[in-house]
Amino acid sequence: MITATTIEEARKTIKKWKAEGLTVGLVPTMGALHDGHASLVTAAVSDCDRVVTSVFVNPTQFGEGEDLESYPRDFERDCKILEEKGCHMVFHPSVQEMYPDGYGTYVNLESEMTKQLCGRSRPGHFRGVCTVVSKLFNITTPDRAYFGQKDAQQLAVIRRMVKDMDFDIEIVGCPTVREKDGLAKSSRNSYLNDEERQAAAVLYRSIEKAKELAAAGASGTSEASAADPHSIAAADLLKTMTDVVSSEPMARIDYIEAVDGHTLMPKEYLAPGDLVAMAVYIGDTRLIDNFTI
Repeated sequence: MITATTIEEARKTIKKWKAEGLTVGLVPTMGALHDGHASLVTAAVSDCDRVVTSVFVNPTQFGEGEDLESYPRDFERDCKILEEKGCHMVFHPSVQEMYPDGYGTYVNLESEMTKQLCGRSRPGHFRGVCTVVSKLFNITTPDRAYFGQKDAQQLAVIRRMVKDMDFDIEIVGCPTVREKDGLAKSSRNSYLNDEERQAAAVLYRSIEKAKELAAAGASGTSEASAADPHSIAAADLLKTMTDVVSSEPMARIDYIEAVDGHTLMPKEYLAPGDLVAMAVYIGDTRLIDNFTI
């Protein structure tokens, strides 16, 4: 596996691959890799001739008071995981390499979709995401790029950006990878102590309850579907999830919302493809999760 720390190094190798007619897949990450990241690399390796994984903790997507400095980093371990999964190149630039002195260009999706869900409590976050992902696309020129469904809002925003900016890249969304108790794999899970880790399982329990209710609604057996047997009342799902999460003393809800799966705008009645998403603090750690109707 090649390790490239500069844009010039990465481009030189990728241009050679492209000249040979090879397809390139990109897996953008901030490191601290877990099974969720590994599944993205596995998907990319199965689809593409060459796979590049970026490991870069992007400062522009962190807000004031967020965990930029404490964000987990273990590059040596990350490289071992990537090699085991068949990655061909890890792109590991410095902040100075990505944002040199005088840097002043940013990509901002001026849409209501970036103001919903996480965007409401993390202003500027998606400007940072769109900027760094655009730069990675320009540097690595991938045929396909792989993102996890756990970050559903990020995935939707990137799809919109790719469409708007005419990037000739296929965006591949991959399923959320979970622990045995259902907790979504996340680099931030490492912040949880034993008691908090046990409490965090409440997120997935709330999803399971909501899925049961959604299945009943979709089959036309709940009162929520009386008006339209093919739709599900969002209020019923959100109340169920809120009740379950609130039963855990260590949990503090940031949001639990039901939105259109493409625009991310709130919906009163849900149909297949729509999204139910949440952000919940367990202690000081903010966790996100979601499911699709």
